[in-house]
Amino acid sequence: MGRSASIAGHPIHPMLVAFPIGLWVFSFVADLIYLWRGNTGWEWMASWTLLAGCLAAIIAAVFGIIDYFSIKDKAVSKIAAWHARFNVLALLLFAISWYLRRGVDFANPTGKLTVPIVLSVAGVIVVTISGWLGGELVFKHGVGVNPQIEATSKEPSSGLL
Repeated sequence: MGRSASIAGHPIHPMLVAFPIGLWVFSFVADLIYLWRGNTGWEWMASWTLLAGCLAAIIAAVFGIIDYFSIKDKAVSKIAAWHARFNVLALLLFAISWYLRRGVDFANPTGKLTVPIVLSVAGVIVVTISGWLGGELVFKHGVGVNPQIEATSKEPSSGLL
């Protein structure tokens, strides 16, 4: 792997992806609370956290693209491309969900929130698959991770566990 976008040796993309994931999942939870309790404040919050998640995803994607072009292994690049495709799909699902909520009277939605909530469910599923692929990239293929120096068996033990 070549150079990835990093600050003091820490890759930026993995630092940023927690924001869109957290905001999108929270938005979905807020949708569920709204459906359960009927409190319009939760649906309002779901709408705004969707938007914030979409904006955070765009920022994280910039650094993900930089990391993508630093991958030299073709097989790993293929996984990264699928990871990116799923992320774009998730972003589109959540952005459309947010767009469809615009102008909805949350106090009296009259069924206008059914499609946006279904899109959020689909988005959470897609971002989960994408996250799994991202984990494959990092934990299985070491993307964005500096190789560790392995201790050889010839080195004396420090006496500690």
